[in-house]
Amino acid sequence: MRGGQSEANVRALEQQLGSFPNAKGGDAREVHRQPDQRPEFDPHILYVLLALSVIVSLFGIVNTLVLTVFERTRELGMLRAIGMTRRQVRRMIRYESVITALIGGVLGIALGVVLGALLVARVDFIVFSLPTGRLIVFAIATIVVGLLAAIFPARRAARLNVLAALQYE
Repeated sequence: MRGGQSEANVRALEQQLGSFPNAKGGDAREVHRQPDQRPEFDPHILYVLLALSVIVSLFGIVNTLVLTVFERTRELGMLRAIGMTRRQVRRMIRYESVITALIGGVLGIALGVVLGALLVARVDFIVFSLPTGRLIVFAIATIVVGLLAAIFPARRAARLNVLAALQYE
């Protein structure tokens, strides 16, 4: 309000806030002095967003691997023709999937830690803590997501007909 803090402004503000029983008036200094009065942040919202990003990345990895199998049909046929077993083909696709997922997971975790540290450096009332247990769980989860994403493409690559794959152009 114009004019700073005065009796008339305080009364006008209280009148405006009358229909909102939970709202309290005050200046910025009073709000910063009462950190307990800040609204609680629910970290479960971040976990839901994280789960959605994992699902999207799962589909991205599956799509990438399926396209890789299509593009490398002739190569896979050649490998099978010189003695690679179906099991070895499935394992190769699984390794590629896990490596792709781990690269994304490590980059995501590192970027999150760096951005969190930058946020803490700029905002005074936030304390930086590194949840190593959760980070390890997320790293393991990236491996599991990589393995899940490889099921369909690895199965398709292992089932390729060797002669048809060699003639594929």
